[in-house]
Amino acid sequence: MNFSNPTVVVFVVYILAMLGIGLYAYFSTKNLDDYILGGRSLGSFVTALSAGASDMSGWLLMGLPGAIYLTGLSESWIAIGLIIGAWLNWYLVAGRLRVHTEVQNNALTLPDYFTGRFDDQKKILRVTSALIILVFFAIYCASGMVAGARLFETLFQLPYSTALWLGAFATIGYVCIGGFLAISWTDTFQAGLMIFALLLLPIVTYMSLGIGMEEFTAVVESVRPHAFDFATNLSVVAILSAAAWGLGYFGQPHILVRFMAADSVKSIPAARRIGMTWMVLCLAGAVGSGFIGIAYFQMNPELAAAVTANPETVFMELTKILFNPWVVGVILAAILSAVMSTLSCQLLVCSSALTEDLYKGFIRKNASQKELVWIGRAMVLAVAMLALSLAQNPESKVLGLVAYAWAGFGAAFGPLIILSLFWKRMTLNGALVGMIVGAVTVILWKNFFGYTGIYEIIPGFVFALISIVVVSLLGKAPNAAVTSRFEQADEIYAREMK
Repeated sequence: MNFSNPTVVVFVVYILAMLGIGLYAYFSTKNLDDYILGGRSLGSFVTALSAGASDMSGWLLMGLPGAIYLTGLSESWIAIGLIIGAWLNWYLVAGRLRVHTEVQNNALTLPDYFTGRFDDQKKILRVTSALIILVFFAIYCASGMVAGARLFETLFQLPYSTALWLGAFATIGYVCIGGFLAISWTDTFQAGLMIFALLLLPIVTYMSLGIGMEEFTAVVESVRPHAFDFATNLSVVAILSAAAWGLGYFGQPHILVRFMAADSVKSIPAARRIGMTWMVLCLAGAVGSGFIGIAYFQMNPELAAAVTANPETVFMELTKILFNPWVVGVILAAILSAVMSTLSCQLLVCSSALTEDLYKGFIRKNASQKELVWIGRAMVLAVAMLALSLAQNPESKVLGLVAYAWAGFGAAFGPLIILSLFWKRMTLNGALVGMIVGAVTVILWKNFFGYTGIYEIIPGFVFALISIVVVSLLGKAPNAAVTSRFEQADEIYAREMK
């Protein structure tokens, strides 16, 4: 690693800055509430950008541009589905979840919320949901580790195993030190880096071609004849499966926790506008980078070896070719930002599940706040080690790992979250069965019915939704205390949103 290289210098400075923010947040972390939710103190701007940054992981600058480069605009159905799903999540879930979690004994985690919402005295929902979070986040965290390794591998010409550990260390450090506040503050900065890189690269790449739109179209179609078609050669199943990514938003713990941490439900509408604007621009930049990359590497085939070997490196390769080393450092730091912002939040959510829902819930009910914070830090390390073990295979694809975990959370928690916020007749047994059916369906469909081409989130989400409704209606209605808390939360939400 050459520390006289400007790109390396920028990268090192960036990582040190993130660790510095983590250290500053360390001194602002007094208890588990601060470590897990930042004391519910995030304003609309930080809520919006931290939610966006934690959502858009390394797949935004690697997986999506790579898919567009390989196929064409037909892959943008994923982006379309995500935009619709994200807006609905902000509109339907964000404000209500902020209020309901506070009414439910100031719930700090989703398992904590489920326990209070359904008066789960036996804590079966807490354990089940915590285990689902650990299983699918281990896979999700592994995708972040792979994306970070690819970046360090490409930038520093390191072996994959060395790059894997180096990339992981960059994120684990500030999460362990600073917790939620460190993640939220760094995410806000990282969101700015990401949008800068995603808007700049496609513009500069197109300008470097020196051709008009007609010639550009001809070059792209000479390589990908159907690149401009959104639906050609795609079945209805393929389009629905790509767009169905939007369903996943309703069940992603690392995004939902941002809603829970907002300082007030009144901050949500402004956060929605900021967050959706940021998201649309970033997705457009990612699609544009992959698409314009088709023409660039067709016109410069001598530079295409790395992208031909792995299309998910198209964003990185264009950056290295077109910019001077100082700017390369800044733009590639944006890729690390995407990886770190999502991975950090996922590690913290896993840590929260282990600390608040299992350790405090079953092992040390009277543990001090200081003890819980340190247990939380230890759990971050434990989950990171598990994710690292899953990411050891250098052939792992970022988008594939993300798709599996995204479907798992979307199906297990999505219908449960939506109905728990809108339907007071929902029961504990309905919640439990729906959660299990959603998670199991995704696993079984992925492993035994993948040949159908149907993205596993579709059957998982539908079967979970049906299970919750049927089991709830067949069982005894919730008791008066559960119904009363639901109505109280609804009244607060309605009053706050006037």
